Amino acid sequence: MGTIKTKGIILVEHNMGDFDKMLTMLTPGLGKISCAARGAKRFRSSLLVGSQFLCFGDYILYKTNSTYYINSCEPIEIFYNIRKDLKKLEYASFITKIIIDVTNENENSYRILQLYLNTLYMMSETDKDLEFILAIFKIKLVSILGFAPNVRTCGNCNKTENLEFFSLKANGFKCNICGKQDTSCIHMEKSTMQAIKYIVMSPPKKVFSFNIGEVATKELEIIAKLYLNDKLEKDYKMENIF
Repeated sequence: MGTIKTKGIILVEHNMGDFDKMLTMLTPGLGKISCAARGAKRFRSSLLVGSQFLCFGDYILYKTNSTYYINSCEPIEIFYNIRKDLKKLEYASFITKIIIDVTNENENSYRILQLYLNTLYMMSETDKDLEFILAIFKIKLVSILGFAPNVRTCGNCNKTENLEFFSLKANGFKCNICGKQDTSCIHMEKSTMQAIKYIVMSPPKKVFSFNIGEVATKELEIIAKLYLNDKLEKDYKMENIF
């Protein structure tokens, strides 16, 4: 196989010997791949920056047998503000863990990569609350993965009015009558309902373009956490990332 030019972001970096690194990279077309960066740990290496966690750039790769090797890299974004803030780095590492779990090699990962980059940008360059950003990321991610909640009608009676509950059992909204009969339901403010609907239906580039009140934000965070854990069948906790 010849050389391959692709954009990508480094998800994981491991030292390999004294001077080399083994990396996990997410690309739009190749999916999640492992690749070696020879000499990347040398002080004057052209791969020094491009082989670091969260570096997004243009990469030239080549493949021998089942292993990719990085030939060169032109960094586009290194998310410096995340690197210098331990709290932001913790949240970035948490969403990276989820991204690693839901991606594979040889699959189109464009939409997931786009969401991942937009989420990192919001963490790095804005003052939005990190839990709020994380909640939006979770709901949008499961929607991209094919688990978009039903946000148009009641999951039981198909009514479009008075959608006041979110049902884990019904995978989406329920009206004020049906919701009271479902023990998996969580009551929502109207602004929470509108926020979830917006997240599901908006493009990744605009998914963070809204604000809601404190109560609605807490409801959104709870729903996002429970829904993602339910759909991915895993209990994601911030304290388990390290």
